[in-house]
Amino acid sequence: MTIATDEDEHSLEMHLPYIAKVMESRAGSYALVPVLVGNINKNKEKEYGEIFRPYLEDPSSLFVISSDFCHWGKRFSYTFTEPAWGEIHESIEKLDRMGMNLIETLNPADFRAYLDKYGNTICGRNPILVLLGTVETVKKNSDKQNLALKFVQYAQSSPCKTTKDSSVSYASASLTFN
Repeated sequence: MTIATDEDEHSLEMHLPYIAKVMESRAGSYALVPVLVGNINKNKEKEYGEIFRPYLEDPSSLFVISSDFCHWGKRFSYTFTEPAWGEIHESIEKLDRMGMNLIETLNPADFRAYLDKYGNTICGRNPILVLLGTVETVKKNSDKQNLALKFVQYAQSSPCKTTKDSSVSYASASLTFN
């Protein structure tokens, strides 16, 4: 990884203090394996899905997939709006929720098609696609068929009302085996 890439990447440094705090009672009894996912194609998503499958199936494993959602505004070079969806911040939320709903279906092809259609600036789209590819591999190759992903929180850094505004959206979800 180049220094510039490392300086731009912030997900791991944001998560490590939180993970350390949550896991402090188990200090020394677990291993943390960070994985940084760059731009990949759908064949690699499947390949990584095979690699990660046994770990996702292991109840002692915890996966944390990090992503902001829409980065909206001129400074992010993304200003998609659909006036029929309401004010800018409402349009952003509708756009994000469309993506979130597709992620909840656990279908990587549908989420990929959404990204192609709208170009939403979800920075963790590739790790999300790797997770969806892993889930797809689990469903095809194991008896663990009842997986469910549910978004539990959504927020925007600020409600955009004019094209001079900017915002970053945030969402969190949980994947469970039922």
